[in-house]
Amino acid sequence: MNCKHFGSCGSCGLYEIGYEEQLKQKEHKVSGLLAPFYQGELEVFESPTSHYRARAEFRIWHEGDRCDYAMGNMEKNGAICIEECPKVIEPIEKRMWKLIEKINASTEILKQRLFAVEFLATTTDECLVTMLYHRKLDDTWSAEAKKLESELNCKIMGRSRKQKVILSDEFVTEKLDIDGKTFTYVQYESGFTQPNPMVNVQMIEWAIKQAKKVGYGDFLESYCGLGNFTLPLSHYFEKVLATEISKRSIHAALENCTLNGVENITFARLASEEMTQALNGVREFSRLKGIDLKSYNFSTVLVDPPRAGLDEGTIELISNIENIIYISCNPETLARDLETLVKTHDVVEAAMYDQFPHTTHVESGVFLRKK
Repeated sequence: MNCKHFGSCGSCGLYEIGYEEQLKQKEHKVSGLLAPFYQGELEVFESPTSHYRARAEFRIWHEGDRCDYAMGNMEKNGAICIEECPKVIEPIEKRMWKLIEKINASTEILKQRLFAVEFLATTTDECLVTMLYHRKLDDTWSAEAKKLESELNCKIMGRSRKQKVILSDEFVTEKLDIDGKTFTYVQYESGFTQPNPMVNVQMIEWAIKQAKKVGYGDFLESYCGLGNFTLPLSHYFEKVLATEISKRSIHAALENCTLNGVENITFARLASEEMTQALNGVREFSRLKGIDLKSYNFSTVLVDPPRAGLDEGTIELISNIENIIYISCNPETLARDLETLVKTHDVVEAAMYDQFPHTTHVESGVFLRKK
């Protein structure tokens, strides 16, 4: 990928080296962290080097009557205006520059105190644009923004302090071909989605490969989000219990079950620590009313925690389950958690997923089987 802002924009830090060298450096880092626990081959999943990011946020820089997109600079002490961003997928790219042109050609209605624009898009060419303001939005703004929806063939929302203006919808609908099946996902503006759809498919298919090795029992998932892993993996288990703390994500996950005709998943709105307390019988939750936890016979668990990794209680809980699929966005905390998990399990597969090309960030996954 070439970009005129390499070296000044802080978004892509690894701009000086080619993509193959980037992958080597990341593979070396992940392999080194996993070396005390796993000596096998690390499976590496590459990303497209441009047009890979389906979610993006840009600041708005005001200079006189003009607005421009801006990103933090490389020195992290200011911002630069940008004229291109080849990392965003084409449904964003083809709309974002038309949008800024329309904003600059408009009256103050669209410009006034606009401070950021967020894009959420799909591989099927849907796009949701959220315009963020430091002022209250009125019907005049809604009328102007509605024209933009039609002109850009996208959905537009407005946000300001304690205000959300939805003109048509607050979600996009993605369709992904995963392991020979097509899955439909409703993705909400305020919910978490994987930013790189191409690598996301590879991550899910890697997890499916591990699930197929098990082929029995029930499945437990923590941090399930909108059902990204849950829906495809549900086909390889009898019953599924999936937990997530976000109300919005649980709502999306239930919608996605209906859209995909999946009927063997039960979702519970619990934090990871609460799930551990419930399954260990330490505490009862009204949110679990009608769910018979004792009826589950978990053969496999999948965890996909935030960068902080797993809490001690969750590690203790999953240590009692035969098979563990651990997806990590931070290889350092993965290695830390493995120090405990390898007391009860062996790491039998490991993978690296390059969700974020041209940056130092990397995702990884391990499959563990009880000793």
